[in-house]
Amino acid sequence: MNTVYKRWFYTGRRAGLFLALMLAASSGGAQTVERSDSTVMAFLDSLQIPVTENNILMLLKSGQEKFDALFNDIAAATHHVHLEYFNIRNDSIANSLFDLLALKVQQGIKVRVIFDAFGNMSNNKPLKKKHLKAIRERGIDIEVFDPICFPFLNHINHRDHRKIAIVDGHTGYVGGINIADYYLHGTSDIDKWRDMHVRIEGEAVDNLQEIFMAMWMYITGEAIDSEAYCRGNTAGGRKKIAIVDRVPRTMSRQMQEVYIRSMNAAQAKIQIVNAYFIPGKAIRKALKQALERGVVVEIMISSISDVSFTPDGVFYVACQLMKKGADVYIYNEGFHHSKVMTVDECFSAIGSVNFDARSFNHDYEVCAFIFDEETAAELNAIFEDDKIHSSKMTREDWKRRSLWKRFTGWLANLLSPLL
Repeated sequence: MNTVYKRWFYTGRRAGLFLALMLAASSGGAQTVERSDSTVMAFLDSLQIPVTENNILMLLKSGQEKFDALFNDIAAATHHVHLEYFNIRNDSIANSLFDLLALKVQQGIKVRVIFDAFGNMSNNKPLKKKHLKAIRERGIDIEVFDPICFPFLNHINHRDHRKIAIVDGHTGYVGGINIADYYLHGTSDIDKWRDMHVRIEGEAVDNLQEIFMAMWMYITGEAIDSEAYCRGNTAGGRKKIAIVDRVPRTMSRQMQEVYIRSMNAAQAKIQIVNAYFIPGKAIRKALKQALERGVVVEIMISSISDVSFTPDGVFYVACQLMKKGADVYIYNEGFHHSKVMTVDECFSAIGSVNFDARSFNHDYEVCAFIFDEETAAELNAIFEDDKIHSSKMTREDWKRRSLWKRFTGWLANLLSPLL
């Protein structure tokens, strides 16, 4: 199929889909097409994952916005602060956080913190034993998930990759931003770091709290009193949110299943921003089937990464999907570490989930599925703005890459189930 005909083919097919949806919606009755968000909410119900309705949501579009909001909420805490992060880097933002948490302990506030041992070890400013001793001496309960010890390989497979916070049981945070100052200042080798988080008030916070309490129980054996910490609160908002959790072995497949069902339900557009876009066969199949239905698929990847071989594998997979009709954008203003998906401009997913085998098959992850057109429109506007700072991938971009980079991309794709 030549390039001109292929462009006409995909454009015509997409236009036909939009026309069919409009006709079906106007005719009513048996021809009415169920909205994609309704389809996914029904699927979540079948998995017994609650879609809470009384929520207020704030989209935090940068590290600065996330830390400003989180620090303000912690400063106002009156009962407890719970933090669970893959990576808490021993730097300026973490030091300021622990100073604030120590102050809250002095005020009688209970503070519990979880961080992942592998995430800590993999950063260039890890929390060491002397740091943990000093933090605990200030009254902060801080625990390490799966400490690294001999034999080291035993500890690589299932990591706690979540990034959540709960303050007083009525305010929660979920997204992709760790506790690290490079979200504010960038790094010398990568420059700017882009990422997103969401701040939630309302019923969905109880679901985040339950996730934290289960992990705390798993690590320490201490059962936290749910009646005291799960407030069952209603914030008076109208945002519908489902907190989708992934726990290895017990809830190992549901995260991927919800993402696939979302793609299968898409009728008009799928937008994905993901830093480590090396999805397995099931996700790729869902995206290809969406393209075959005439759905517009837009994928934004980053030109650089904190993991050296990642861009080659990402470029390889993105190029394969581009050949099937996906529009791929290469973000060039630093490292886009965000993990966001929007479907049909009516619902979105924001969390810790990378589109790779590690997130879908191995790690502890959490994601907020947000059924709200206003939030989806805001994310769509951000995506469109980011296109200005991106270049659209072409076949020539792949051909210009060196043979070595193309080979490492192919190899990373081949090894993706192990990454």
